[in-house]
Amino acid sequence: MKLWGIDLGGTKIECAVLESSDNMNVLIRKRIPTEADKGYEHIISQIKKLVDLVADELGERPQKIGFATPGVLDPATQTMKNCNTVCMNGNPMNKDLEAVLGIPVKLANDANCFALAEALMGAGKDYPNAEVVFGVIMGTGVGGGLVVHGKVIGGQHGIGGEWGHNILEENGEPCYCGKSGCVEKVIAGPALEKYYADNAEKPLKLKEILERHEAGIDPVATATIERLLEYFGRAISTLTNVLDPNLIVIGGGVGNIDLLYTEGYERIKKYIFNDKKITTPIVKPLLGDSAGVFGAALL
Repeated sequence: MKLWGIDLGGTKIECAVLESSDNMNVLIRKRIPTEADKGYEHIISQIKKLVDLVADELGERPQKIGFATPGVLDPATQTMKNCNTVCMNGNPMNKDLEAVLGIPVKLANDANCFALAEALMGAGKDYPNAEVVFGVIMGTGVGGGLVVHGKVIGGQHGIGGEWGHNILEENGEPCYCGKSGCVEKVIAGPALEKYYADNAEKPLKLKEILERHEAGIDPVATATIERLLEYFGRAISTLTNVLDPNLIVIGGGVGNIDLLYTEGYERIKKYIFNDKKITTPIVKPLLGDSAGVFGAALL
């Protein structure tokens, strides 16, 4: 049976169809605009439009379909929550999609879909014995997804893997979630850029901050990268202490910083509950921006 998946983003909706669970060859990929500013009902209609377009091109319709969503379906209320496409929040998206598409639908947070795709199709292929895989997103925000034995672990409240909203820095920057000093407010890209701007003469993008640190010409840039490495070590050590995953895959723009995999890895040893020893592979993803839609198909 072909595997259909949709990655529901704030600006675009992408559909991909894989040959089967045994042969994950990509048969087709197609994108259309989300047009989220037109509201929730319009997003649903755009999804229906995309599925129809792909079905016509493929010559068959899906029997069921998975979705990577920007938030999560609350298991208790069966409505969406924590979506940055805010018009989706509070709506029974699973029910509405099944009604308009006429097939079973499964939703998962986009970070969970990233983790699932990397575990089964991406970086995880080099670690076939990895029973527990944690997918980290470090970019504009910080999120994560947990995969155990090839299955996404959503959890009791649908928030499995949400390590970005644990407090990392006491009395730190206020977060939209209502707490202060969350992981996201310390080591996400915008948080690091804000730290630099607050302590330097002018703001810079993270790429420039990193370049100035590596060139050894800017003490504030070095302090910013040092902050990233130290707090990365603390945050990952907490993940390791609780889950002890066999593999950690880091996606997102901040995850492209090579120092995370060398000096950042060393910092984990200071905090891990294992006599300062860590052997967990921490690697970059292999699927790029395809992970969301592939993960959706694999649901």
